[in-house]
Amino acid sequence: MESNQVNQHSLLSSEADSQRTLYPYVTGTSVVAIKYKDGILMASDMGGSYGSTLRYKSVERIKPVGKHSLLGASGEISDFQEILRYLDELILYDNMWDDGNSLGPKEVHNYLTRVMYNRRNKFNPLWNSLVLGGVKKGQKYLGMVSMIGVNFEDDHVATGFGNHLARPILRDEWHENLSFEDGVKLLEKCMRVLLYRDRSAVNKLQIAKITEEGVTISQPYSLKTFWGFSAFQNPTVGAEGSW
Repeated sequence: MESNQVNQHSLLSSEADSQRTLYPYVTGTSVVAIKYKDGILMASDMGGSYGSTLRYKSVERIKPVGKHSLLGASGEISDFQEILRYLDELILYDNMWDDGNSLGPKEVHNYLTRVMYNRRNKFNPLWNSLVLGGVKKGQKYLGMVSMIGVNFEDDHVATGFGNHLARPILRDEWHENLSFEDGVKLLEKCMRVLLYRDRSAVNKLQIAKITEEGVTISQPYSLKTFWGFSAFQNPTVGAEGSW
């Protein structure tokens, strides 16, 4: 009797060990980032959604990495925490050489592309889209990587709904000589549109900047909004086939 229970237990545990993350549980929505005159600006809200429920409202999704980089993430929060552990080990190992060099944003971005693609090939992906920006030796760098390792560099990037709603605004209004103040206004405009249109967004955000001097991440704050637009009153008026 006991041996049967032991065998049953071992079979159950072996099945549990081989499970994979089939879908994310607690997720964050868009991250938007741009190059500006002196460095990189990055914005994200602080919502954490449990399914379709906006469960957590103080989740920090922008973190500094080493001396020269800034990382933002949308997607599964626990997977983001795992990525941060990987990066802590990477930076610690790099510092142990004590050779006067330090990893720049391009190196960290390349590392993240390999990590994400490797996990994808194991059919056990880290369920995140990542934005990595930084400045080293006067060179600004901004790139992103998806959960399956697709990656690119650009002057402005966005994840999640931001890819559809924020990037058209950035294509129209971004230019390479943006001041810090104008860059913040542009990001706030993008985040306001996302707040109106993305059900997972919350009106509590952080904006971070990284320059040669280092990283500054703002305290959480809210945007002024206006919900009196006529299109918001009855959004399905005139829509064929709507209820």
